[in-house]
Amino acid sequence: MLQTIEVLGIIAFALSGIAEAQRKQMDLVGIYAVAFMTAFGGGTLRDLLLDRTPLFWVEHQEYAILVLGLTLLALLFPAFTRIPARWLVLPDALGLGLFSVAGAGYAQAAGTSLFVASIMGVITGVFGGVIRDVVCNEIPYVFRNTHWYATCAFIGCWIYLLLDLFGVTSVVALPVAVGSITLLRLAALRYNFRMPVSG
Repeated sequence: MLQTIEVLGIIAFALSGIAEAQRKQMDLVGIYAVAFMTAFGGGTLRDLLLDRTPLFWVEHQEYAILVLGLTLLALLFPAFTRIPARWLVLPDALGLGLFSVAGAGYAQAAGTSLFVASIMGVITGVFGGVIRDVVCNEIPYVFRNTHWYATCAFIGCWIYLLLDLFGVTSVVALPVAVGSITLLRLAALRYNFRMPVSG
């Protein structure tokens, strides 16, 4: 189940990266690089911090091939992945939910505490988008916008971890947590849930 969620997260974040790279009018290499870093950045950092080897995308080469396939599809059928900037929040919110929960699950399986697992989930969900924005010459969205983002991932990871702690099957706990993060992120944008700022 975790691997299924991981694959869906890769697709969602890769599409987010592809759309942003297209918006910046990059070529094939640029689009693939941005999609690759968006899809694998957070999980790579998680694996390094947890000392998991080989890295998840090295162990499963089909993940990198999948992102390449999506990139080629974007070039052959650009309308398929050319998402207006205002709609980029949809694949991004879904990717955030999928990757955050998968990251928390893998950290938990590695024997970390619940708190560390929740932080690893946030790192997995957020860091790929940070890399995407930096490479695309943007201030990372998570830092320049006070709408809840990492907060949504943190809350959703705890929903998953607590459901698992109380014996709820992963078939239920994982989708509930992913849905909670995605919907909470979209609600934060719709209803202006914001973090306080200093000064």
